[in-house]
Amino acid sequence: MTSFRSEDVQQILQRAMADQQKDEFSEQQLQEMAAELGISFISLQTAQQQWQQEKEIIKRRQRSNAHRLQKIKPHLISYLVVNLFLIVLNLTTSPSYFWAIYPLLGWGLGLGIHIISIYLQKD
Repeated sequence: MTSFRSEDVQQILQRAMADQQKDEFSEQQLQEMAAELGISFISLQTAQQQWQQEKEIIKRRQRSNAHRLQKIKPHLISYLVVNLFLIVLNLTTSPSYFWAIYPLLGWGLGLGIHIISIYLQKD
């Protein structure tokens, strides 16, 4: 007879439920499955609340990261475009002396500080 660890049982049951029913489960079906597995109603409610809280935290993080990226993107694009132009200009006018490194590093330092300050801000 084969024995399974609890993680294996969970994965097998998840796959079986996914294969059996492609749609969503109702609250009643969830409660029935929990009852069949010997999970108390209180434990199910607690797990469901924790799951909803974790889901909300993930959504807030995604919104926050998208907002931060929107703040950074225009500065990063202008940095890349202008400095690429300066590098090309430098290489065509005076290839023996790479003066474009100074605005590249200076602006890059400022951009780095700007990015760090955005990510250190509280949500």
